[in-house]
Amino acid sequence: MIVPEFWSEAKRQISHHDRQTTIRRFGWSDESEAAAQEHARGRLDDAIEHIQAGEQMLLREPKVPYNGADGLPIREEIIARHGDAVVTRNAYGALCLNTPDVLFADVDVTIKGGCAPYFYSLFLYAAGYFVLARMFVEARSIWLFLLGAIFFVIIAGSIWHWVADRLAGNPKDIARRRIERFAKRSPDWSLRLYETPLGWRVLVTHATFDPRSEEVRSFFEKIEVDPIYERMCFNQNCFRARVSPKPWRVGIPDHLRPRPGVWPVSDAGMAVRTRWVRHYEQKSKGFAACRFDSNLGGTSECPAAASIVRLHDELAFAQSDYPIA
Repeated sequence: MIVPEFWSEAKRQISHHDRQTTIRRFGWSDESEAAAQEHARGRLDDAIEHIQAGEQMLLREPKVPYNGADGLPIREEIIARHGDAVVTRNAYGALCLNTPDVLFADVDVTIKGGCAPYFYSLFLYAAGYFVLARMFVEARSIWLFLLGAIFFVIIAGSIWHWVADRLAGNPKDIARRRIERFAKRSPDWSLRLYETPLGWRVLVTHATFDPRSEEVRSFFEKIEVDPIYERMCFNQNCFRARVSPKPWRVGIPDHLRPRPGVWPVSDAGMAVRTRWVRHYEQKSKGFAACRFDSNLGGTSECPAAASIVRLHDELAFAQSDYPIA
């Protein structure tokens, strides 16, 4: 896991495909801005060498919080360091806890919906209507058909949804049972389960893990982790948990200002960012990012995980009665 303190960008014009093209590369460092600039120049020289050799390369790297496709580190403001763990502010303004080896897993619930039941209801109604129309000529009124279709589709479609939901079960309960099933089949694993607005968070405490290991990949697959989170863990070689509310869940409609919220920002933009953060922190009071639910599986806790449990629960207000957001 790399979360640098300093960032810089180097650029140079070269002749490429018979025209002048500007090549840009980022550099980073935990030492100083000068070291970040030196790193950027080195990466720029390397990129130009590959481009001039005929290789397909990006002409510039996008300024985004992190870009797993290119292997760029997490580009977020560092709020605090706790040993190997780093607390950062993400692109929309919330705080995130990043760990190199203490395993977090987010399992988001998919809310089922769609129009299929209503289309099926309409098909059944139309079929029944035309059968009756053959038997009773006076039933051919288009207005009667439309009025009947509206009521039938709404009622039948709603009943269809209700029955399907009862048969399948609540999506959040289904996700929980999947995690509990894993814990039961893996008694040597110790899991802490937290409720989130969209599902569950799992914090594994019995050992530390390599984010790119087969063991982690298999665990993610079995509990059906959010695929975006899984890709982030692999690309950034870390685990990550949001520990403060999402802005729009506490009444702030806009993301971190100035946009796009990527660190660092210019001196001119810093005042805008500071005002936004103060407003966000004020609105966030009385909300939790998640809520501790239960321990699953074993009860062992390795020292590295124990310190992260305390830090995570404190930052996220996971042991409070605050509404989760």
